[in-house]
Amino acid sequence: MFQDGYLRVQPRRPTITISLLIANTLVFLFSSQFLIQEFGFAPKNFFEKPWTLITSMFIHGGFTHFFWNMLALIMFGSFLELRISRKNFLLIYFVAGILGGLAYWITSPFSEIPAVGASGCIYGILGAVAILYPTLMVWVGLIPMPMIIAACFWALVSLVGIFVPSNIAHQAHLAGLIVGFYFGHRIKVSGEYS
Repeated sequence: MFQDGYLRVQPRRPTITISLLIANTLVFLFSSQFLIQEFGFAPKNFFEKPWTLITSMFIHGGFTHFFWNMLALIMFGSFLELRISRKNFLLIYFVAGILGGLAYWITSPFSEIPAVGASGCIYGILGAVAILYPTLMVWVGLIPMPMIIAACFWALVSLVGIFVPSNIAHQAHLAGLIVGFYFGHRIKVSGEYS
């Protein structure tokens, strides 16, 4: 739209982030142990149920898991989506999630424990933000720090976590972060961000 000889730019809305938030919320509202068992990603069943690499991204293992992932999606997803192309945003989200699941499969190929959640996707977003906006200040706990330092801290925690038995797929977090670093670098080199 033109006004007074100037191009008036309509502000974009983070529609993909909002859509992902709605999809995750709807699945969470109807979550059950059956849903986790059938649609979570269990490495042992990878070849029988390869689609669970995708479906598992929308299932969460409890309110706390769901809450923190969605909070990070709202904060960092909407920030990133408005600064890069929607195509790149979707690529980061889904490639990070899929490779996060594959990282779990590679490190625990016979595990029957289903991995669920959007954490790999979220870490992909965090990695891209860290490369594109390294000096962006974020809070890690009660400590403010530049985004790139926070991302390195999260990478270290994920790396150490791989070797500590827990119910967290740290390898999915680390793989997602690496995907985000990669796409962030590609986008930065191309200059296709604002």
